[in-house]
Amino acid sequence: MYFYAARQPILDIDKNLFAYELLFRDSIINVFPDIDGDEATTKIIEASNFNLGISEFTGNKPAFINFTLETLIKGYPETLTPEEVVVEILETVKPGKKLLSICKGLYEKGYTIALDDYIHQAVWQHFYPFIHIIKIDWQITTLDTIKIVKSAIKDFPHIKLLAEKVETYEEYNQALALDFELFQGFFFAKPEMIKTKSLSPSQIAMAELLYETSKKELDLASITSVFERDVTLSYKLLRYANSAIFKRRTDISTIKQALVVLGSAELIRFLGLMFAANINPDKPSELINAAMTRAKFCDLMASEIKSPLDSSIAFLTGLLSLIDAIVDEDLANILTKLPLAQEIKDTLLTRKGDMAALIILLEFIERAEWSKTNIVMAKLGLNKATVLKSYNQAIAWADEQKIANY
Repeated sequence: MYFYAARQPILDIDKNLFAYELLFRDSIINVFPDIDGDEATTKIIEASNFNLGISEFTGNKPAFINFTLETLIKGYPETLTPEEVVVEILETVKPGKKLLSICKGLYEKGYTIALDDYIHQAVWQHFYPFIHIIKIDWQITTLDTIKIVKSAIKDFPHIKLLAEKVETYEEYNQALALDFELFQGFFFAKPEMIKTKSLSPSQIAMAELLYETSKKELDLASITSVFERDVTLSYKLLRYANSAIFKRRTDISTIKQALVVLGSAELIRFLGLMFAANINPDKPSELINAAMTRAKFCDLMASEIKSPLDSSIAFLTGLLSLIDAIVDEDLANILTKLPLAQEIKDTLLTRKGDMAALIILLEFIERAEWSKTNIVMAKLGLNKATVLKSYNQAIAWADEQKIANY
């Protein structure tokens, strides 16, 4: 059995990762409306406990999981610890005495409770002492309604408002001004604004190195020369190559030695992560994590498609697929500044070809748009189980990376 779920990040005011919402699907083919809500919750709880392990999928952050009244009555939330789960009560659950009793019991046991897609009714005031989070669908909720909700909960300062389906930075700032404290949507994965930005010497050096390492034949002398012109980058390379994960007989004392120890594939990974992590330190860390997940996914899937791709090129292309959001600049403008292989630029700009199809497939998975993935998988000749396994592996790999140590 495979764990068919996508995860969407929930960020706090400072755009730091607060939690993930797990978006369950019965399989990569079935769309959610084709499966009963009780069954969906049951399967995600089963997979969390007996298959994947929920902490592995959420990087030890809390998981927002939808619960129907039936699954609440059966006590499914308590199969997970209060630290692992946020009990998200579906909007289809009607407020009543039974639900109130359940919420009070979960609250007393330390569970965090959220109301999903909240539609205001006076009866909900009886639940406010036990509710921690109210989720507001930003796309369909009017400003007047938000003001009514804020007024209703004013005597319950422990309740946080979460704006979901926030798609732009303008919407994020609007929600922020209305005292929302949590945010869910893809605003963080889109450019905040188009602006001209110059790259630092280290960033230019990394871009040059990315270009050099994307060539089929590596020029060790040229790569060494670029490192030697940047002291900070050289130091980070030597420290990384000296780590225990690389088997070596002696300590490394030169740039050339470090490059030989790493090898081309690991060098590309090191440079890509360095570039993404340092090009705009003000961006949410989850955006960098998403870029790393894409990189690893493309790396893993490169050899699985009908016409296999170079895994190193696939890694770098996946990593740079969010570069416009990371830099906050138009993609075409960014790529004119980066000395990247033309095949990478073409993939990112035209979104045509097998490599672009891999990225599009991943975008559908990120949004849990499973019905659309089927067409892309068929085009690439991919097995759905392999795709989901690679996606889970990519998430785990990205979560394990410690960018701050580079």
